[in-house]
Amino acid sequence: MLVLGIESSCDETGVALYDTDKGLLAHRLHSQVAMHREYGGVVPELASRDHIQRLLPLVREVLGERSLTLQALDGIAYTQGPGLAGALLVGAGFARSLAYSLNIPAVGVHHLEGHLLSPLLADPRPEFPFVALLVSGGHTQLMHVTEVGAYETLGDTLDDAAGEAFDKTAQLLGLGYPGGPAVSKLAESGDPTRFKLPRPMLNSGDLNFSFSGLKTAVLTLRNKYPEEAARADIAAAFQRVMVEVLAEKSMQALRQVGSIRLVVAGGVGANKQLRQRLVSETASWGAKVYFPPLDLCTDNGAMIAFAGALRLQQGQAGPAPFNVKPRWDLQELPRT
Repeated sequence: MLVLGIESSCDETGVALYDTDKGLLAHRLHSQVAMHREYGGVVPELASRDHIQRLLPLVREVLGERSLTLQALDGIAYTQGPGLAGALLVGAGFARSLAYSLNIPAVGVHHLEGHLLSPLLADPRPEFPFVALLVSGGHTQLMHVTEVGAYETLGDTLDDAAGEAFDKTAQLLGLGYPGGPAVSKLAESGDPTRFKLPRPMLNSGDLNFSFSGLKTAVLTLRNKYPEEAARADIAAAFQRVMVEVLAEKSMQALRQVGSIRLVVAGGVGANKQLRQRLVSETASWGAKVYFPPLDLCTDNGAMIAFAGALRLQQGQAGPAPFNVKPRWDLQELPRT
């Protein structure tokens, strides 16, 4: 089965081709970072308009790379939610209209399920069951995954997600958007031990997260030490705390469910320090951590094509009303 995947939930337009026999055939991604940077964050209306402009050219590119035509497609998967309503409508409208014209099925995919399953596109790929750390701009969650569609929430963020905390810290330090790469780059030249920052909920007794207080602590430090030389040290201290909290909570989750497999997905999963810490921590406990390829950490069409293909193979693309779900609980999904 050859599936076209379309991702348009926020500020990246992703298109990919996934073959259930041959694997990932091609994928393209257009990032809107440059357009949104001057505003310090995503402008929903601009994001939606840009998706309209990019989708068709990207579809032509991935088909052309494999010398395929639209008629070769067996199904289309698109991000149905969660995300920005307007951006989701662009992708859903495009996908459903194209599928109707080709008389092939279309299936809406949960954005987080796409991230959650993206490490299955790597080699080696994890086996079920596993613990998953979903860590991105809008989400920080720990999940126990026993099969596709069977997701138990172990811990969630009570306020800011990790990616949001990176973005807000970047703003406080006068850095660009997006914040994650900017803070990490600045932190490389800083001393992470110069300043002490709180480890939010590290010893809370549960697996939840909270990063709003960490952001406030960064603001307090920045006001106290406004000189240029302090910026790198603050960035390094922030990143150290963020990595420590995410890693420790992940290890607590592994111990709680008795798992030896940890999957990390989402844009913050590309952070080099986080990856190194989790590799070391899991190895010392006799477990193993799995990451998606770096180019599949951010939003992308490949993860949507893959998750959609699994759903299509189970016949989950019957007639349904045209809608998108800007807010959508992952545990509402049916099992495959």
